[in-house]
Amino acid sequence: MEPFLRDFFPDVAGASSGTCRVSNYCKFDSQLLTLFTSSLYISGLLTVVLLASWIKASRGRSASMLLGSFAYIAGAVNVSMAILGRALLGVGVSFTTQSVPLYMDEMAPA
Repeated sequence: MEPFLRDFFPDVAGASSGTCRVSNYCKFDSQLLTLFTSSLYISGLLTVVLLASWIKASRGRSASMLLGSFAYIAGAVNVSMAILGRALLGVGVSFTTQSVPLYMDEMAPA
Protein backbone atom coordinates (compact mmCIF):
# COMPACT_ATOMS: atom_id res chain seq x y z
CA MET A 1 0.00 0.00 0.00
CA GLU A 2 1.52 3.23 -1.16
CA PRO A 3 0.52 5.45 1.84
CA PHE A 4 1.98 2.89 4.27
CA LEU A 5 5.23 2.71 2.31
CA ARG A 6 5.47 6.53 2.17
CA ASP A 7 4.93 6.88 5.93
CA PHE A 8 7.07 4.03 7.23
CA PHE A 9 9.47 3.05 4.43
CA PRO A 10 10.15 6.12 2.23
CA ASP A 11 13.22 4.58 0.59
CA VAL A 12 11.17 1.58 -0.52
CA ALA A 13 8.38 3.86 -1.74
CA GLY A 14 10.92 5.78 -3.83
CA ALA A 15 12.22 2.54 -5.33
CA SER A 16 8.74 1.35 -6.22
CA SER A 17 7.76 4.65 -7.83
CA GLY A 18 10.70 4.51 -10.22
CA THR A 19 12.88 7.26 -8.73
CA CYS A 20 15.49 4.73 -7.57
CA ARG A 21 17.21 1.96 -9.48
CA VAL A 22 15.46 -1.39 -8.99
CA SER A 23 17.53 -4.56 -9.20
CA ASN A 24 16.41 -7.70 -11.01
CA TYR A 25 16.60 -9.61 -7.74
CA CYS A 26 14.06 -7.72 -5.67
CA LYS A 27 11.81 -4.73 -6.17
CA PHE A 28 11.75 -3.94 -2.43
CA ASP A 29 15.39 -4.33 -1.43
CA SER A 30 15.25 -3.17 2.19
CA GLN A 31 16.56 -4.94 5.29
CA LEU A 32 14.23 -2.86 7.48
CA LEU A 33 11.20 -4.00 5.47
CA THR A 34 12.38 -7.59 5.79
CA LEU A 35 12.72 -7.19 9.57
CA PHE A 36 9.22 -5.70 9.71
CA THR A 37 7.76 -8.60 7.75
CA SER A 38 9.50 -11.37 9.66
CA SER A 39 9.13 -9.91 13.18
CA LEU A 40 5.67 -11.47 13.56
CA TYR A 41 6.89 -14.97 12.70
CA ILE A 42 10.08 -14.79 14.75
CA SER A 43 8.33 -13.53 17.89
CA GLY A 44 5.53 -16.05 17.46
CA LEU A 45 7.97 -18.93 17.14
CA LEU A 46 10.04 -17.87 20.14
CA THR A 47 7.00 -17.20 22.30
CA VAL A 48 5.26 -20.47 21.54
CA VAL A 49 8.43 -22.46 22.20
CA LEU A 50 9.64 -20.62 25.30
CA LEU A 51 6.66 -19.02 27.02
CA ALA A 52 3.13 -19.81 25.85
CA SER A 53 3.13 -23.54 26.58
CA TRP A 54 4.66 -22.98 30.03
CA ILE A 55 2.04 -20.36 30.95
CA LYS A 56 -0.77 -22.53 29.63
CA ALA A 57 0.45 -25.52 31.66
CA SER A 58 1.07 -23.58 34.88
CA ARG A 59 -1.69 -20.93 34.85
CA GLY A 60 -4.34 -22.50 32.61
CA ARG A 61 -5.83 -21.72 29.25
CA SER A 62 -7.85 -18.68 30.37
CA ALA A 63 -4.73 -16.83 31.57
CA SER A 64 -2.97 -17.76 28.36
CA MET A 65 -5.85 -16.47 26.22
CA LEU A 66 -6.02 -13.28 28.31
CA LEU A 67 -2.29 -12.61 27.83
CA GLY A 68 -2.63 -13.30 24.13
CA SER A 69 -5.52 -10.85 23.81
CA PHE A 70 -3.55 -8.10 25.58
CA ALA A 71 -0.66 -8.65 23.19
CA TYR A 72 -2.95 -7.99 20.20
CA ILE A 73 -3.47 -4.34 21.25
CA ALA A 74 -0.68 -2.22 19.69
CA GLY A 75 -0.36 0.88 17.52
CA ALA A 76 2.42 2.41 15.46
CA VAL A 77 3.57 5.88 14.49
CA ASN A 78 7.07 5.01 13.27
CA VAL A 79 9.01 2.00 12.03
CA SER A 80 10.28 0.93 15.46
CA MET A 81 6.77 0.89 16.88
CA ALA A 82 5.50 -0.97 13.81
CA ILE A 83 8.13 -3.69 14.29
CA LEU A 84 7.36 -3.88 18.01
CA GLY A 85 3.65 -4.04 17.23
CA ARG A 86 4.15 -6.92 14.82
CA ALA A 87 6.31 -8.69 17.39
CA LEU A 88 3.53 -8.30 19.97
CA LEU A 89 1.06 -9.55 17.39
CA GLY A 90 3.25 -12.64 17.03
CA VAL A 91 3.10 -13.10 20.81
CA GLY A 92 -0.68 -12.86 20.68
CA VAL A 93 -0.91 -15.32 17.82
CA SER A 94 1.29 -17.84 19.62
CA PHE A 95 -0.66 -17.62 22.88
CA THR A 96 -4.02 -18.03 21.18
CA THR A 97 -2.70 -20.79 18.91
CA GLN A 98 -1.68 -22.70 22.02
CA SER A 99 -4.86 -22.15 24.06
CA VAL A 100 -7.90 -21.79 21.83
CA PRO A 101 -7.82 -25.28 20.23
CA LEU A 102 -7.55 -26.86 23.68
CA TYR A 103 -10.47 -24.75 24.93
CA MET A 104 -12.58 -25.68 21.90
CA ASP A 105 -11.73 -29.36 22.40
CA GLU A 106 -12.85 -29.24 26.02
CA MET A 107 -16.10 -27.40 25.18
CA ALA A 108 -17.13 -29.60 22.25
CA PRO A 109 -19.85 -32.20 22.87
CA ALA A 110 -18.82 -35.81 22.95
